[in-house]
Amino acid sequence: MGSQNPSWCFSITVLSVFTSALAASSYNCDSPLVSVLPLASFESSSHSSENHSPRFAKLNRRDGGGGWAPQRTDRSQWLQVDLRDRMEVTGVATQGCYGSSDWVTSYMLLFSDMGKSWKQYRQEDGVGTFQGNTNADGVVHHKFSHPIRTRFLRFVPLEWSPSGWVGLRVEAYGCTYKSDVADFDGRSSLLYRFNQKSMSTVKDVISLRFKSQQGEGVLVHGEGQRGDYITLELHQGKLALHLNLDDAKHHSSSGHMSVTLGSLLDDQHWHSVLIERFNRHVNITVDKHAQHFRAKGNDDSLEVDYELSFGGIPLPGKPGTFLRKNFHGCMENLYYNGVNVIDLAKRRKPQIYSVGNVTFSCSEPQTMAITFLSSSGSFLFLPMETAFEGLSIRFQFRTWNRDGMLLSTLLARGSERVVLQIRNGHLHLSHHPSAMQKSEISTGDRLSDGLWHTVTLSTRGLQLHLTLDNDPALTMDLGDHVDSGSSFFFGGCPSAPNSLGCRNPTLAFQGCMRLISINNQPLDLFRVQRGMLGNYSELQIDVCGIQDRCLPSFCEHGGRCSQSWSTFHCDCSGTGYTGATCHNSIYEPSCEAYMHAGSASGYFSIDPDGSGPLLSTLVYCNMTEDKVWTVVTHNNTELIKVQGSTLQKPHVMRFNYSASSEQLRSLVTMSEQCQQEVVYRCKKSRLFNTWDGAPMSWWADRSGERRTYWGGFLPGVQQCSCSLEENCIDMNYFCNCDADRDSWANDTGLLSYKDHLPVSEITIGDTNRTGSEALYRIGALHCYGDRFFWNAASFYQESSYLHFPTLQAELSTDISFYFKTTAPFGVFLENLGVRDFLRVELSSPSTVTFVFDVGNGPVVLLAKSPVPLNDKQWHYVRAERNVKEASLQVDQLPLRYTEAPPDGHFRLQLNSQLFVGGTASRQRGFLGCIRALTANGITLDLEERAKMTPGVSAGCPGHCSGHGNLCHNRGRCVERNGGYFCDCTYSAYGGPSCKNEVSMSFEGGSSVTYNFREPFSSMINRSIQTSAIYAQNRNSRENVALSFRTTQTPAMLLTASTVYQQYMAIILARNGSLQIWYRFNRERKPDVFMPATGSLANGQLHWVRVHRDGRDVYLQIDNDINQKYSLTSEGDLNAIRFLTLGKVTGSLGLDEDVMQAGYRGFIGCLSSVQFNNVVPLKAALLNQGSSLVSIRGRLFESNCGASADMTTSHSLADHSEKAERGKELPKTSQSDSAVIGGVIAAVVFITLCVGAVVTRFLYQHRQAQQLAAVKEKEHRRALESAYRAELDLQNSVRGTRKEYFI
Repeated sequence: MGSQNPSWCFSITVLSVFTSALAASSYNCDSPLVSVLPLASFESSSHSSENHSPRFAKLNRRDGGGGWAPQRTDRSQWLQVDLRDRMEVTGVATQGCYGSSDWVTSYMLLFSDMGKSWKQYRQEDGVGTFQGNTNADGVVHHKFSHPIRTRFLRFVPLEWSPSGWVGLRVEAYGCTYKSDVADFDGRSSLLYRFNQKSMSTVKDVISLRFKSQQGEGVLVHGEGQRGDYITLELHQGKLALHLNLDDAKHHSSSGHMSVTLGSLLDDQHWHSVLIERFNRHVNITVDKHAQHFRAKGNDDSLEVDYELSFGGIPLPGKPGTFLRKNFHGCMENLYYNGVNVIDLAKRRKPQIYSVGNVTFSCSEPQTMAITFLSSSGSFLFLPMETAFEGLSIRFQFRTWNRDGMLLSTLLARGSERVVLQIRNGHLHLSHHPSAMQKSEISTGDRLSDGLWHTVTLSTRGLQLHLTLDNDPALTMDLGDHVDSGSSFFFGGCPSAPNSLGCRNPTLAFQGCMRLISINNQPLDLFRVQRGMLGNYSELQIDVCGIQDRCLPSFCEHGGRCSQSWSTFHCDCSGTGYTGATCHNSIYEPSCEAYMHAGSASGYFSIDPDGSGPLLSTLVYCNMTEDKVWTVVTHNNTELIKVQGSTLQKPHVMRFNYSASSEQLRSLVTMSEQCQQEVVYRCKKSRLFNTWDGAPMSWWADRSGERRTYWGGFLPGVQQCSCSLEENCIDMNYFCNCDADRDSWANDTGLLSYKDHLPVSEITIGDTNRTGSEALYRIGALHCYGDRFFWNAASFYQESSYLHFPTLQAELSTDISFYFKTTAPFGVFLENLGVRDFLRVELSSPSTVTFVFDVGNGPVVLLAKSPVPLNDKQWHYVRAERNVKEASLQVDQLPLRYTEAPPDGHFRLQLNSQLFVGGTASRQRGFLGCIRALTANGITLDLEERAKMTPGVSAGCPGHCSGHGNLCHNRGRCVERNGGYFCDCTYSAYGGPSCKNEVSMSFEGGSSVTYNFREPFSSMINRSIQTSAIYAQNRNSRENVALSFRTTQTPAMLLTASTVYQQYMAIILARNGSLQIWYRFNRERKPDVFMPATGSLANGQLHWVRVHRDGRDVYLQIDNDINQKYSLTSEGDLNAIRFLTLGKVTGSLGLDEDVMQAGYRGFIGCLSSVQFNNVVPLKAALLNQGSSLVSIRGRLFESNCGASADMTTSHSLADHSEKAERGKELPKTSQSDSAVIGGVIAAVVFITLCVGAVVTRFLYQHRQAQQLAAVKEKEHRRALESAYRAELDLQNSVRGTRKEYFI
């Protein structure tokens, strides 16, 4: 797009330069504004004495008491300054009271045009508080990130001197502000008329500022007879721009475009709008939020007839009447293509026609709002006189919360009460004639949308009427006439018991209210504020403090933002990402990572850039013994026949891959090697002209560049594979096809130069001669290896480091790497800003520290290991920080996690280089190896940077540092002095390389039950007790893998049940089909997923993998493609108690079909079972007799998962330490005792005979056998100790860990 609109870029640049130049010429806007004000400009909520009145509150004044001090210290006190006119304010400064111990340590700043209807000033990152003073006479300045135009300032102390009182002296800085203002009363407009019948423009600039209490209304409108139009309007408190540049007669409104921006714009405060259009490119900016879009259609010009209307859309010939609701409020500085429209109207110029009553001063509505701040402690209590003519209450509210009490009042008859509340987004009215009686009605939907809603509650006769907005009224029969009571609670009830019996039904209301009227008497909130009427708690009066936390949205990767009053939430379902802001990919970055996780060949979604902007892509992972291949297909892999093509009219085929060009580039870059086969056969069809060597056929690389080589890894010119191998059929040519023979020739080659792959297009140009013909096929792209996984650097000087560009971490960042060292401490990485910083370090031999500061003070996360981390083994570290939370994961240790403050700073401002392995001060540098360092999905090339840095070398020595897959299926490679060994503790497999399946044969009625010592639960103590299992559950995830072989139906393969009777089950139905069951809520039906695979109870070995993330469930059976299902609702398996394989005893809240399968149990072979990081079969083998694993019935250790014919087994039926070898014999009846006795006698006789021969042999080998038994027993105890140690860590590793190192 950039190459198509240079004039647009130039236009915007010129406009920006012009704007900047204008600002520079007129702005020296930092003059003191308060010091020159008269004493009458200062007001306050109260003052402790005359010497501490507000008139002594000027900065650096020492007279009187040396500053303002209120009568009492609480958060309802304020100091107000009247600047005498609207000014542009660019900063403020504060002091405490002169020579005292009184000062303010933090405060809130409000501003207003008329001294009422205040708005809180928020800094760039939404922070609404300012840091104040730490002593009485120091001056603390704050320069505003964006200036405000206002007349009144109000300073509200929030915190003050711990050893004194509130004391304040202030100054404001800025300059005068002039504007042309027009007031529209909802029935008026200004028409800017052109000098000609119609105006056709390719460039338009419209700028204005407006404020309104109405959420609907047209600000700008223009249209033409051919169908062009432009409309800017308020709709539900947001600004919508509608634009059409096409001729409607020819294009049928195909050029219509609508864009919505902004939120809560009906707050009676000024908002700025700028619209810039050049051809079809449009920029719209509302306050600080901008959006660029390209208009639809084919035309570039906007054709408007006669006039442009501001404030409404009048009907032709009928001034004052409008097609849409017109604007009610004020506009200022209204410019259209450089023309000051309001100035022309004020001077009554003929270009402007005024419709209705447009005045040139801004009238202010007499409306006060109140803000309920707390969902537990806010309330407004109003005592009123009893009204014997009935009850009548009216008010407006707006909120983001789905629950909250709006009103509670006692009626005149004893304990009779009426309660009005929001419940699950609906308006709910309940009438309580007595403690045991209640009647209810509800209305409305989605009332937590942030819009103003009007509620009217009144009695008429024997009925109670409830009206919401413009909906029809609902009625409730009362049974008798009622009179209004004398007490009214709005927003909530006091937390302490009260004599009026008010109790919050759920939560108190958090939001804004206005226009409260009781019994037709408007409420005077000024009297409430001055303490002359009623009582209140945790309220802001004359302020509506609502803010849109989803503007802008901090949900990444297409996550959907929703919000409550105090925070926001991201719905990541269907995005392929997870986390508080949908930052983390749920997919592995490569096929090699899936292999390390224990997956077999199949189709997988990979996300090469992790948390980066690229989405995941589906590939085929071919996992061979020595390599892991990633295969990306395209739209045409068949053999294609070409005839009749020439250089003038060539045959051209474009290849569309299953991944985007950016995804392909990322995949190829991270791979060690890539290749693509080009099958090319020809008959009288040349690749190159034999006279001048000009290419007659070619292919295009991934960038679209023409390539003329047909094989090899070097981008040679005009050569084929036969020339590289020196076996062309005619050595005079570099390609077989160039021999131009009548018989078929073959120039098939393998392209392997990564920078050119994959092939994007092929062109064939020499098949038009008689007998000419060509056949070609472009194969899929094949890549193997992950060259970043082992990208490492060794640091051997404490003062050395690697430096990289500044970390892009303003809103979110994730950093992951592996390290190994023998040093007791060292900084892994550090990035600094002016005040902010981020650092990850080994702070002690067993502690990794993640510390950062975004302006709220340092946040420190510690991950402490029970064993030293400086053990010369690889350890994994992952640190993440976003606007909602921060976390630190080290190996399998419990996840350390903390939440960000809801209204604190959230932008991490960094400006230095990123230091890796050291710090800018060259102190506490890291000594050891770091590898696979990834930041925000981008792997930093440590090896390349290390080659040019003293004190650092590329790569890292050690047997576990190689590129081979030494340990499989989540096995951990552990260094030894003379080699390495694979620790298979966390794997469902065993053996030297963790490749041997752990299998067990189940008989009828047998089962293995894994007992969780602490239930799988939601995070309780996120900073200390949180385990990685808790972290998994917080993300609502399960990873389950198993293999089985059976002929029984129905059958129970696996079930996980919780203490709350939730469960997840994998069963075989009566017809042998696989079923996945989830039940999170006993009040809802379970989710059942039944893939159409036919019967799996066919005696063959089947492999099943289930992965759940939130509501998305991914299922793979054998080598089939992953299938995706969606749960009806998202939930967690809270507090898992048992994991059972085979027969289930007790109901455990299971559904009937699952219970039937559980009763039948399982007969057959189960192999390599893994539930997240729990491996129950291995636990059963290593923990016989412990309370960790319960075994029922007859079970045998077996290798049936690998072969049905191998029957050597190990009996666990008696839970004893003594084991029998071979199959256990079934019990026989007493009728066969004689036969059995004879057989035994014969066996004994033969044994005695043979015994005499072998006695000497046995005696000689007895010592060797005893030694072998001792070694076997010691080995088994070592495995058991390792597994118990893992259990003591609460099975803590995440199911998606790429590879496990300690």
